[in-house]
Amino acid sequence: MIVRKRSAGDNVEAKCTRCRAVLNHTIVAMVGERIVRVQCNTCGGQHNYHQPQEEKKPVERSASQRSTSRTPSAGRPRREPIPKGPSEWELSIEGVDPDTATPYAMDRPFRTGEVVSHPVFGIGIVVTVTKPNKVEILFKDGVKLLRCAL
Repeated sequence: MIVRKRSAGDNVEAKCTRCRAVLNHTIVAMVGERIVRVQCNTCGGQHNYHQPQEEKKPVERSASQRSTSRTPSAGRPRREPIPKGPSEWELSIEGVDPDTATPYAMDRPFRTGEVVSHPVFGIGIVVTVTKPNKVEILFKDGVKLLRCAL
């Protein structure tokens, strides 16, 4: 059987960085006999050549190795989960009427402690106002840095 050397323009299997799969590629550049750059025939993206990795075979363990292996929880008592108390947001929002919240708008100024209603994040409380045009609001999902006017 005759083995032909690969050159630019030939097809080769490579791992595509865009498709994240081993696909056919066209060789674009070589240095000596080493493939350097390829173009994916599926998505058309060009990238450095990534040789496809061989699948790893599972290692056979002997009977003595299997019997001595420990499970991660062997010998340790199981801990009970710590009960969670009310979150910082729940404590801050306690006693506040959500109907009195002002709707959030980027072109509106805010004050610390003001209750805000956001269309995505819900009800929140203004934590800090940062000059020139930022405001930190505590929502149920956490603190968000949003734009505002002064």
